[in-house]
Amino acid sequence: MHRTQEASMSTIAVPELPVLSLFRSAFATTATFLRARLLGVAAILTTGRRTVSNLLRTVADLAEGDSSSSHRVLSLAQWSTLTLASLLARFILRRFWPAGTVRLVGDDTVTEHPGRKVHGKARHRDPVRSSHSYTAWRWGHKWVVLAVLVRFPFASRPWALPVLVALYRSPADNRKRGRPHRTPAQLLQVLLRVLLRWFPDRHFVFAGDQTYGSHEMAALAPRTDNRLHVVSKFHSDANLYEPPPADTGKGRPRVKGAKLLAPRQVVATAPRTRLNVAWYGGGRRDVEVVTGTGYWYKSGQGLAPVRWVYVHDLTGTHRDEYFYSTDVAMTPQEIIEEYTGRWNIETTFEEARAYLGLESTRGWCERTVLRAEPCLLGLYSVVALLYWQLPEQDQEQGTIAWEGKRTVTFSDAITAVRRWLWTQWVFPRAGHDSAFEKLPGAFRQLLLYALAPAA
Repeated sequence: MHRTQEASMSTIAVPELPVLSLFRSAFATTATFLRARLLGVAAILTTGRRTVSNLLRTVADLAEGDSSSSHRVLSLAQWSTLTLASLLARFILRRFWPAGTVRLVGDDTVTEHPGRKVHGKARHRDPVRSSHSYTAWRWGHKWVVLAVLVRFPFASRPWALPVLVALYRSPADNRKRGRPHRTPAQLLQVLLRVLLRWFPDRHFVFAGDQTYGSHEMAALAPRTDNRLHVVSKFHSDANLYEPPPADTGKGRPRVKGAKLLAPRQVVATAPRTRLNVAWYGGGRRDVEVVTGTGYWYKSGQGLAPVRWVYVHDLTGTHRDEYFYSTDVAMTPQEIIEEYTGRWNIETTFEEARAYLGLESTRGWCERTVLRAEPCLLGLYSVVALLYWQLPEQDQEQGTIAWEGKRTVTFSDAITAVRRWLWTQWVFPRAGHDSAFEKLPGAFRQLLLYALAPAA
């Protein structure tokens, strides 16, 4: 590496923005780290596809040396995405969850990827384009994502910051490679266990949709010494029982107690309680609830203690729902608000597509596939953290206001981060800072709006 290139790349993480320098230990060599960091910054600045070639066009002469060195960062270089995830998760929890129970959300998203020889490619149902009467299929990858909910001072709702990502592989692909098949819920359990291992002294509560609301997920909580609790959708006719009676020493011990009424049977006659709860999208909603507790039983998997909640939306815009939590001490309001907070990860997926080029990568080999799109999802977290650490005057640059807007959006955040990178890093590194300062103020703003759009 040329000395001029190393000097320019090593100055990107100024003292006020230490996020970018967190990841050095994940890379085998300093040269690989500097190239990867340059590509990461280029991925923030670039609009359009996030291919390596397009990223190199954005940083132009700042990426000295042969372009093949940058292409090999994803396909051949020695570095660990798991270590990157660990460093990012530790930073987020240290800054935003120093104590208390950490809120987690998880879901899966499908990204289309053309090409015959793309690693891990399969046909997946697209939940966004599908309905109850129509199923839309897409050829590409299904990513299972675990995110931490973070409430920033500039936002009215929590942001879901991805920290761990796993590729779901189809049953046919697993059979071909001789691997046991894992469902998305089983992959998410692996991610949750990784997080529990990284933070042995912390407690977590996870919220997921019905895909992650199985009895298998509910039974995970007791096996973690109740350091992890699950909130998800429940079944109206779930098999609920009392705990088994004490063993008398005669005959085979019972695995369950007396059968309880199913939730829908309880709801039919029980009085309802009215609550005002936090709702999807950051608003609030008046609802009526009925709640109960019991042990959820499934043959061969034993009992899982749960508190279930029936929710009736008084405005009539949402259908009646049943939720559950493996923490029976949670109140109905806490369970509802934990589940509705899950919607923030859907917003993350949409914004990652719109502003970070998720689904626009074109690598096909195994390492590139397993690195490129998980890193783009992680870059969502990095952009949010960079914006959080920007000086207040820089946060306000490029913010677009419209009627009814009361909070900062991710488009505002990435626009401000892009403007900061152009003015404080790109122009000085390229030697154009003095020339840029000599331009009329209105013309400088016009250039920045062109260089740093939201998408």
